[in-house]
Amino acid sequence: MDALTLFGLFAVTAMLVSYALEDRSHWFVLLFAASCALGSAYGFLQGAWPFGLV
Repeated sequence: MDALTLFGLFAVTAMLVSYALEDRSHWFVLLFAASCALGSAYGFLQGAWPFGLV
């Protein structure tokens, strides 16, 4: 597994965990937003610019 794949795995895992814990604290909402930004960056980095754009 290369570094880009690990970055994408981290971004998606962080999104899922923070989404599941959103009701517990407003910090998880902020973490979810940051994780979405990381997921978008991953989309651009892997060459899927429509995914990164959305």
